[in-house]
Amino acid sequence: MQSVLTVMPDASLPPVRSFEVGLQGRSIAIPSRIYNEEPDVGWERVLTETQQMVLHCLYSRHSDGRVRQRHLEQIMTSREQWTVPFVVQLAGEYVLEIIDAISEGLPDLAVPGSVCRRRYGEFIARNPAFFARTERRVVSYWSVYYRWKYTEFGTYPGSALMEAFRAAASEHVGVRWPRNTPPPLAE
Repeated sequence: MQSVLTVMPDASLPPVRSFEVGLQGRSIAIPSRIYNEEPDVGWERVLTETQQMVLHCLYSRHSDGRVRQRHLEQIMTSREQWTVPFVVQLAGEYVLEIIDAISEGLPDLAVPGSVCRRRYGEFIARNPAFFARTERRVVSYWSVYYRWKYTEFGTYPGSALMEAFRAAASEHVGVRWPRNTPPPLAE
């Protein structure tokens, strides 16, 4: 971790409070927002692949949505379980382009039995309160920012993404996962 921090420029503001999730039997704290500029070109040469992924995860918490999205696109290529909470957290944010990027970047999330679906299902099953809060945030952001465009929640891209996550959790636990959003239009 220290190697990652050494390539990050100093922050203009301190990180905003963190949130905690359970991951592989441990509780980890993830910053809600960071305010560090992105590292200068060439940082990839001094970090291992794992360290690069840690850096991408940290910058997925950046205050600028475009920066978050650029680093999210790198995170979704990882098969590491510890990257999952960073993606799920971004699914609960207000930037529609990020929600679309997640949907496009995780096509196997909809495939029963896929590695991707198992990874997300396991994480959600171990973090039900975190996922419930994420679902409520999706509904809230839809209502505030996108209800004019998507008059029914079921037509909003975040709704489909929450359904995919919920299906992954249901498959993992073997029962229907609780819903904290309005039902999709088909129900």
